[in-house]
Amino acid sequence: MKNLDMRRRIAHAAARLLAEDGSLDYGSAKRKAARQLGAPDSGSLPDNQQIEDALRSYQALYHADETRSRLTALRHAAIEYMERLVAFDPHLTGSVLNGTASPHADINLQLFTDAQKDVEYLLMGLGLPYQAGEYRSGDGVTRSYPRFLIDDPRAPVDIVIYPAAELRGMKRQQPDGSPRRARLAQVRLLA
Repeated sequence: MKNLDMRRRIAHAAARLLAEDGSLDYGSAKRKAARQLGAPDSGSLPDNQQIEDALRSYQALYHADETRSRLTALRHAAIEYMERLVAFDPHLTGSVLNGTASPHADINLQLFTDAQKDVEYLLMGLGLPYQAGEYRSGDGVTRSYPRFLIDDPRAPVDIVIYPAAELRGMKRQQPDGSPRRARLAQVRLLA
């Protein structure tokens, strides 16, 4: 019972850190929250779903109107990028999709294409300021994928490009049953 209570307290403290700071990821936020609360070991750390649920509660309680308008604006920006990148099977993922975007949130897009170089050619042709890099997966087998970070004044846009065939092998849903990613038509329904 003590462990469950500590987990809940850490989840809510991590949610507050994420909502107010925005520069932390879930793992960093829960470790920082645990230190602040004096949690004795990592056995008390909540999972990411518990933190996401606590973040939703925090935002609904303290920032409901702001969160709603921010999500609408970010989803409209995501739709613009997805329309530009439609040839590369774009999917929205992350906090803009799941509804927990903070003021510091990125728009996270996953592209599924075997024409990875064509994405960079398109970005160059659009004249968008971006940085090229790579994303390393943390799914047990470390693989790297092309990544582009677009400096949009509304929110940074983080694009990771996967081979087309990898979409079939990726998990479709979060542990709570919500989608991990959404195609353009689905995002339009959310906006």
